[in-house]
Amino acid sequence: MKLDSTDQRILRELRNDGRLSNAKLAERVGLSATPCWNRVRALEEAGVIEGYAALLNQKALGLPDTVIIEVKLAKHDERTLERFGEALADLPEVVEAFLVSGEYDYLIKVAVAGTEGYESFLRRKLYRLPGFQDSRSIFALRCLKRSVSVEP
Repeated sequence: MKLDSTDQRILRELRNDGRLSNAKLAERVGLSATPCWNRVRALEEAGVIEGYAALLNQKALGLPDTVIIEVKLAKHDERTLERFGEALADLPEVVEAFLVSGEYDYLIKVAVAGTEGYESFLRRKLYRLPGFQDSRSIFALRCLKRSVSVEP
């Protein structure tokens, strides 16, 4: 789907506030309600808009610390990668996970409550995942930018 400038304005507005009513969105992008609604539907159907979500404050939820973890697997066959990936996706502490190139196989972002919470996550969960071999961790000191998607 080729995006025109109106589509891009719609996407920027929804990226900033996914709860905008269609009337307010239409007003902000300079359309009447029906054409705006049709464009949003087309963007959803084309998969440009994948969904809508609430952003939760991890500190308010008792998980103030973010840790970035590089994980190395013992083997790299399809079954090991699949089993590890599925098990990883089921862990509630995992905010994001990527299969990556390089020395390590996965890059994982987790939300935990301090070093005790992190140790518990490592020992009771991560180390027990199928295929796990080694990890290296980095505690985030402060978040400088947080976006839920790319800028259109």
